Amino acid sequence: MAEEKIVLSRVGKAPVQIPAKVTVTVKGDHVVVQGPLGKLERTFKGVTFEQQQGQVIVHPTEQTRTGKALHGLGRNLFRNMVQGVTAGYKRELDVLGVGFKVEAVGQALKFSIGYSHQVNFVLPASVQCKLDKGTHLELTSIDKELLGQTAANIRALRTPEPYKGKGIRYSDEKVRQKAGKSGGKGGKKK
Repeated sequence: MAEEKIVLSRVGKAPVQIPAKVTVTVKGDHVVVQGPLGKLERTFKGVTFEQQQGQVIVHPTEQTRTGKALHGLGRNLFRNMVQGVTAGYKRELDVLGVGFKVEAVGQALKFSIGYSHQVNFVLPASVQCKLDKGTHLELTSIDKELLGQTAANIRALRTPEPYKGKGIRYSDEKVRQKAGKSGGKGGKKK
């Protein structure tokens, strides 16, 4: 009888290095990572964790296509947790448009972005915001997933329009501009 070959995810089989100032606690499928910037918890599905001399190795619970996908996903989510509690994450947004601006009011942001009213956006507790000149936002957090979703929700308040480019965009985002209508050229033919 031929022996079945076990295929692992390339991403998933790479061990995650644990810095000296980070502690990892594994209880079944629940993982707690604590470091100098804070503490993150997550319950994982489809993977188990094995701690060895300053690193953690992630193993899949089943050898199927879904198991391989969850193996790589679980490893990267765990690595993001470790990096978050040591270095943190940052996302920058720009508010572009005549009269467009942002004000910080406690843990909320008040946007003036061309609507007839101001738009209030309450930041999650673990996301901090630093404003520069009222048009540049710098969001920081230890949770990469929450930070990315918060930045996407802020951008969705007024997405950049393609003619003048005004709206809220990521600082490194390039908005393709369309050429407007060429009014008055050609005219009506008789």
